[in-house]
Amino acid sequence: MTPPHTVQCNSTSTPLSNSYLPKVDDYVVWKNSSGKDIEGWVYFFDEAYITIEISVKDKPPCKYTKNEKHKKIHCCVVCYPQYWNELKYIKNRRDPVDIDSYKSQEGRYLDTQ
Repeated sequence: MTPPHTVQCNSTSTPLSNSYLPKVDDYVVWKNSSGKDIEGWVYFFDEAYITIEISVKDKPPCKYTKNEKHKKIHCCVVCYPQYWNELKYIKNRRDPVDIDSYKSQEGRYLDTQ
């Protein structure tokens, strides 16, 4: 008797319906089907999922020692690849500042560099 036929897929194509691939330090708005917009910074990226940092606050002083690196509490939301098509890219925090759109504080001295 022959074994039953099994369906196999060796495809390496991406399931995304758009070409945007999230990166760490991108500011995104997730317009998901629940009707609530989630916005924040991409904090972690992996092919399996990303996390979007939606808030940050200081840890209470009694919760960490002086030598501890992490003194903040980060609240993140997980977004899986099948939902990346719902992400809207806004900006990246590592992009250089646009000189034409930079506004100096009133009364501040001019930078002579």
